[in-house]
Amino acid sequence: MSRRLFRFVVILPFLFLSGKTQAQRTPHPASIPLQINGQVRYAQVGRPAELVLVRLESFGGGIVGEFTTDRSGRFTFTGLQSDLYIVTVRVAGFQEAQQQVDLRTQLTDYIQMQLVPEKRTPNSPPATNHPGVVDATVPAAAVAEFEKGRDALLLANNSDEGIMHLESAVKIHPKYLAALLLLGAAYMDRREWDKAETTLRQVLSLEPKTTAAHLALGELYLQQKKYSESENELVAGIKLDADSVRGHLMLGRLYYQIGAITKAGQQVGTALQLNPKLAQGHLLAGNILLRARQADNALIEFEEYLRLDPNGEFAEETKQVAQKIRETLPRKKSNP
Repeated sequence: MSRRLFRFVVILPFLFLSGKTQAQRTPHPASIPLQINGQVRYAQVGRPAELVLVRLESFGGGIVGEFTTDRSGRFTFTGLQSDLYIVTVRVAGFQEAQQQVDLRTQLTDYIQMQLVPEKRTPNSPPATNHPGVVDATVPAAAVAEFEKGRDALLLANNSDEGIMHLESAVKIHPKYLAALLLLGAAYMDRREWDKAETTLRQVLSLEPKTTAAHLALGELYLQQKKYSESENELVAGIKLDADSVRGHLMLGRLYYQIGAITKAGQQVGTALQLNPKLAQGHLLAGNILLRARQADNALIEFEEYLRLDPNGEFAEETKQVAQKIRETLPRKKSNP
């Protein structure tokens, strides 16, 4: 755990929950579970690869677990043993991505994986039969439409064409969960809230334990400032996947927006424990600490955000806030 994250996790309970000493709440490093966090992106355009299957295997053999990436392309494996692991991503039409992770000498690791399109000869058919990716019950025509829609959205950044093909895939096979999830996400990106909600509800009617659908609905309602509905969906998603970095971060953002600072701190602290390199988590942590009038600690979080994402969406604004804090801190310290 980084020093910045350690301080943040310790500071929030100290500020909001009790008057116990900071040392009493310091977690022993041995209590931190071994974990692997990461993100999958499409190499050509750099967009996150959402809803793709990530498989974790022991180097000595045997599948340890599988994880479907969220809308940010992120995945998490927790509760691991000290061992050497292999992380594999297989997606139809792309080269298999594989990376080794050694947890014998570290508690956690964060990896970036890229999907590179397969090189096809003019007469070769697209590869659509990777194990663990394609559902055999889905008609081939629906799979073809899904892949066209996915490529249009994620590789060509063409939402009109992507949605058209995904709608066609769902029309052919109404129970096509992967197509429904991606279609719901596409509607959300276009802020077509009603269509997105209907599509995601359709997913849950088919499979109530679809974590990604609950979290997407939580994000949808949060965008609309429907806080109660958003909280219900995010909590439902976290109950299904307690290690969802995205779920904890969004719930923290919700609580921050409604002024529930203690709850916000707890959620973003959990998100950062799961993924210490989560730039948006450090940004939110800084805002929470700033609202709690802990400017010096907020500055640490803002600086970490800028280190992790120097060209991010909020980088310039954060630089200005950080500079103002630096200018005011000396005066505050000289006039206690």
